[in-house]
Amino acid sequence: MENQPPIPPNQYSTNPQIPLPNGTAALVLGIISIVGCFCYGLVGLICGIIALVLSNKDMRLYNMNPSAYTQGSLSNLKAGKVCAIIGLSLSILFFIYIIFIIFSFGFAILSDPHHFMEQFNNR
Repeated sequence: MENQPPIPPNQYSTNPQIPLPNGTAALVLGIISIVGCFCYGLVGLICGIIALVLSNKDMRLYNMNPSAYTQGSLSNLKAGKVCAIIGLSLSILFFIYIIFIIFSFGFAILSDPHHFMEQFNNR
């Protein structure tokens, strides 16, 4: 009996651990929010907000009963939340940049529309 290897936790347990329901979805949406931030910021904003909502919901679920869920799904959840925050931040910055460019271009046209039309027609 002394030379037997230790039993891994929860291998023979009556209550097996399950993954968090939205851990993978939060990770995927967080990654999409980083990539989607360059689509005028809208795709990144939408996916980032959804990923944050899902990760907060699952974090509350995990905090109620931590022993019921796997550590891998918790890691996915935390990584998804970090990716969502990064994607959301980049999307907001890119969205503000696009709005600035549109207003700058519009202001340049409105300040001297005849000059702009001459330049446009001469091409």
